[in-house]
Formats: sequence, structure tokens, C-alpha cells
Amino acid sequence: MNIFKTFLLMAMLTGLMVTVGGTLGGSTGALIMLVISVAMNFGSYWFSDSIVLKSYDAREVTEADSPQLYKIVEKLAQNAELPMPRVYVIDTDVPNAFATGRNPDHAAVAVTTGLMKALDYNEISGVLGHELAHVKHRDILIGTIAASMAGVVSMVANIVQWGAILGTRSDDDDDNGGMLGTLLTIIVAPIAASLIQLAVSRSREYDADKTGGEICGNPMYLAKALEKIEFYATRYAPMPQAGTATAHMFIINPLENSKKALKNLFSTHPDTDDRIAHLREQAREMHLLG
Repeated sequence: MNIFKTFLLMAMLTGLMVTVGGTLGGSTGALIMLVISVAMNFGSYWFSDSIVLKSYDAREVTEADSPQLYKIVEKLAQNAELPMPRVYVIDTDVPNAFATGRNPDHAAVAVTTGLMKALDYNEISGVLGHELAHVKHRDILIGTIAASMAGVVSMVANIVQWGAILGTRSDDDDDNGGMLGTLLTIIVAPIAASLIQLAVSRSREYDADKTGGEICGNPMYLAKALEKIEFYATRYAPMPQAGTATAHMFIINPLENSKKALKNLFSTHPDTDDRIAHLREQAREMHLLG
């Protein structure tokens, strides 16, 4: 159901881009936005992993550099029947982790030094099981494309807004309903694109939690890890390198805390308590919790 929902949301996001183009430039504008959409998807496919790893100053580690972390990833990759991903570490005290890469053969997982200090072996296994589930489901590519497409819609809205302020639209455009299209593009389109992107992100998190619980062997490992990461997220400053364009990639949004985050429709992640409740129920079904 979540897979179907994801494809439906991606189709809606593409349709929104084409609609914005059509509103502004007729069939030519729609075609231009469709071409931009394809180009953004292609760029995201090839370059998203290297861009995000560089933006967080992540350093690749080998088994000799970090034997315990490497062995955990290696074991979980075998459980998930995935190729061994590259392993990265980010030097920050804030516990968090993410996966990136266009497909399982070109994947990477990154954890913060804070996560390795705050969590025990089983909890780290739960987190990395979740991240490898994203790799298995190809969620990284889906999320990156959704974020890129939403960004294009917002960019176009900004251009149109400045065009309206500077008076570059003609009177004929206004007579033909151009003003209405302009207002919809400036106000409605960016909000709609953002909501769709966030819905895509949330739908993939639930599936990654479930599959991650299976990969690590006990959903409670991940549940306990989420409790600890949420504790730090609500009491300490956000990760200094974190940005809105990549926040959806982390296991818990590095920019949000319980006091500031807008929940539900305006959140990149489902409510953590709800995620933990789902994992507890999964553990009961696996007869791992009474």
C-alpha cells in the first residue's frame, strides 16, 4: 500500500510541475517543465550521493578504521541480501544516520560519531537496519527526486513572484486569466509541492522501520534507538551542517524538535512515538515482546 501511495504521490508531483508550466506558458511551458523534471530526475540519479556526503563532510571508513561499525553493516547487508555499501562517519555529537546512493550497487550509509557514542551495539544495528531498508527499497532516489522536483516548483514560483512585482507580465496576460494563474503559482503550487514531498518522505519511513526491524532481527532494537535519538533531538541544538534539502534523509529530522516541529502534514517524518508503537506491535507479532 505504501509503495502504491509513493508512486501516486510522485505522479502528482510531476503533474503539478507540468500544470505550473502549462499555466504560465501553455503547451510550451508544460513541455519545458516536463523536460526540467526529467533532467532533475537524471541529475538526482547520478550525483545525489556524492553531493550529500560532501555537504556533511562525511569521511569514508574501512574495517581497519572502524571495525565494529563495519562489521555491523557487513552483517546486516548479508541479512538483507544487499551488496556491501560504503560506510561513512560524520564528526558531530548529535546522534543520527542516513543512507544515500542511486541503487543498492552504489549505496552508502553514514552515521554520526554521536550516534556511536549514545547507542549500544543492538541499537546501532536497528538504526543501520532501517537505513539498509531504505537502500533495499530504493527510497533514497525517490526522496531525492521528490525534493528536487518540489524545489523546481518553488524556484519557478519565486521567479513568477518577482516578475509580478517588477511588472513584467502584459495586460493581455491579465485579461486572459493570467493573474489568477500567477497567484496560484506563487501561493498554491509551492505549498502543494512541499506537502506532496513530505507525504512521500513519511510513507517511506514506515516501510523502512518495518523492514529494518526484520533485517536487524528485533524491531525493539530500532524502537529503543529512536527513543534515544529523539531524546537528543528535542534537547540539543540541530546538526550544524543540516539543511532542509537533505533533512528527510536522516532517521530523525536533524532540524526538528518537539517544541518547534510542525507535525503531521508539515513533517518530513512520522511522529516518533507512532513509529515506536508500530515497531512494538511488529515485535509482538514476531513473538519477541510479551
